[in-house]
Amino acid sequence: MKPDDPLLKILACPLDKGPLHLVPEGTGTGEALYNPRLHRRYPIVDGIPQLLPSSGEQVGEEEHEELLRRIGVPSGNAADAVSGGNGDHPVPSASDSGGVGSGAVHAVDGTRLEAPAPRTAP
Repeated sequence: MKPDDPLLKILACPLDKGPLHLVPEGTGTGEALYNPRLHRRYPIVDGIPQLLPSSGEQVGEEEHEELLRRIGVPSGNAADAVSGGNGDHPVPSASDSGGVGSGAVHAVDGTRLEAPAPRTAP
């Protein structure tokens, strides 16, 4: 996957629906997408991002710092990577009414999606 791939603008973490950062291949590691907010790395296999929640790997603090360095976030700007940096993908907080974790479904842009009303039998 290339850093300028338009797909990167619409891909989102399956857990918090926030933006993901492309991590280039490194020594002994393949290409991946990274969510710095949850410290989760999703592998890219044969050019296909593996974005099932079960495909993500939790990383420790030391690896988190290394991944931030690899995605080009200076240590003083780590908050930009964690927050999404450019505001393109606001992430609703769990404290919001109907926020993430409340069972509500949210679009990539953070808006709440309403389920259709249940149908009643005639």
